[in-house]
Amino acid sequence: MGGSINGGPTGDTAADRPAAAGRATTVSMQDVAREAGVSPQTVSRVANGSDAVRPETRLRVEQAMERLGYRPNYAARALKRGRFRAVGVVLFDMARFGNARILAGITAAANDEGYATTIHTIGKGRRHTLQSIIERMKQLPVDGVIVVLEEPIDDMDDFTPPADLPVVLVNERPSDGCPTVDADQYGCSTALVDYLLAKGHRTVYHIAGPAASRAAESRARGWRDALHQAGAPVPPTYIGDWGADSGYQAGLALAHERDCTAVYAANDQMAYGAILGLRAAGRRVPEDVSVVGVDDSLVGMVPRLELTTMRMPFAEIGRRAFSMVLRRCEGEPVPVGVKTVVPTELVERSSVRDLAAGAV
Repeated sequence: MGGSINGGPTGDTAADRPAAAGRATTVSMQDVAREAGVSPQTVSRVANGSDAVRPETRLRVEQAMERLGYRPNYAARALKRGRFRAVGVVLFDMARFGNARILAGITAAANDEGYATTIHTIGKGRRHTLQSIIERMKQLPVDGVIVVLEEPIDDMDDFTPPADLPVVLVNERPSDGCPTVDADQYGCSTALVDYLLAKGHRTVYHIAGPAASRAAESRARGWRDALHQAGAPVPPTYIGDWGADSGYQAGLALAHERDCTAVYAANDQMAYGAILGLRAAGRRVPEDVSVVGVDDSLVGMVPRLELTTMRMPFAEIGRRAFSMVLRRCEGEPVPVGVKTVVPTELVERSSVRDLAAGAV
């Protein structure tokens, strides 16, 4: 398909041509060649980024393209080269902080390689299969697909990607059919629990994310297993929805748990809400209750940020995912059945009290 502009039928000089009302025309390479006074082959070389064109000729062709509103015919180029130079990204929710940062990493890496990004959201709360998602993406001009699996998917264990469309998953659990990349959601929880226990806390309360979230499930499991491993009591779980208001309500409730000296919230918004809820109920942070979160999403949003957190490398996960799908597009092997783990980083601030040392 060619590019389209609003204008009239082609003639000798596009800039002087009257527009035909209500009709769009397709600008061809031949139109650009006439406008620039060069051959169609020269226009083709410029459009394809060839170095075999003199700079002054390239400039003249580019100026003609701009005047006429020419857009390269990517479908024809794909037929010729076997590549669209575009990658599809599938997400449940583009507005979530982690998803938005992963997407930013993908698009930045794609841009560096001259690739476009086609984004498809599939909606939260509905049952989906990878098979149906990929069948939808096969209808679009993309060379490969990255699926960010925020929620459980029905055919995760049975899915086999098509031979002609590389698929990479951003997912906590590895897939036998697709390369997989993610941070260690489980391990970040065990590390935070161990950190709080080492500070002298007898146990750690947990504010979990929504039950439908794969990351929330992995973080809750890591919290529980770390307490079991340490022989510490496992208190009841408080369920939030990733939002600060749900953290605030949990904080109000936790203020009445007499043995609660440490709280681990599954993301920073809930952790910050919990701090406000605890303080509203008369508990001091960190003097009475230590609070930690995950993701480090409040930097630049909350002044004098005091929250200790586990920073999630979302943008790097996106860059790694694009690198993996690009390698598959170019025919390079990328391991399946294992997950590429991007390390997390503990960021210590002032929301944790060291009970063992008796200091804040």
